[in-house]
Amino acid sequence: MSPARGFTRLAALARQHPVAAALEVATLLGCLLLLGGIALAITRGPPAGIGELWLGIIAGGAAIVVLWTVLVPLYERTS
Repeated sequence: MSPARGFTRLAALARQHPVAAALEVATLLGCLLLLGGIALAITRGPPAGIGELWLGIIAGGAAIVVLWTVLVPLYERTS
């Protein structure tokens, strides 16, 4: 299968399930942001004070976990 044909099939699936596609893309982007944030935090060294960057990373990870463990099952029950 050519990459263009695979992308066409993926786009068709996203059109059939727009909410699921949006959740998947948002999760992917969130994980990439977390990865970048972790890399940045590691280069800055141990946190001084309350460590706002590390708290943001923890909050972002917790938001992704809550999304998939609470909100997605609730959405699946209602649809």
